[in-house]
Amino acid sequence: MIYLQLVLEFFKIGLFSFGGGYATIPFLYHISEVYKWYSLDELTQMVAVASITPGPVGINVATYAGLKSAGILGSLLATTSEMLPSLFLVIIVSKLLRKFSDNFYVKSIIETLKPISCALLTAVAIGLLKPSLGDIKAMILLTVLLIISWKSKKDPLFYILFSALIGVIIRTLI
Repeated sequence: MIYLQLVLEFFKIGLFSFGGGYATIPFLYHISEVYKWYSLDELTQMVAVASITPGPVGINVATYAGLKSAGILGSLLATTSEMLPSLFLVIIVSKLLRKFSDNFYVKSIIETLKPISCALLTAVAIGLLKPSLGDIKAMILLTVLLIISWKSKKDPLFYILFSALIGVIIRTLI
């Protein structure tokens, strides 16, 4: 039964998450609440690890979530299920876009998807931030990272590695 649930949930993620790997986070958050295959902390760790490993974030998280919930077969099913809708959609949409690329309505729909994706990511970021609100060290680190990101535009990998290093130092010393 868990395999069928994995296929359905990750197929749905692949079908409805537009905007890159981070757009899958609202769906993964929903899965953690409904199925309890992994905790919110584990989701945060999955996203962090997936961000620094090679490959698309959404696929890396699907692979890890499938492995965590149902072993190697679960990992293969989750990853494949998330990729299939994209494969089908890219083939279909590329043919249609070529035909209707100058259409006003097509352009409007594409522009409308951008703020919707941002709103979904913001909602998930707030949800992921809630458990850390009581942790003063995490809030200080977040504040420092926000200030650094406003002052200097660095690669996102820098912030991930910097926060990982600080986290290791804090956990080791305290």
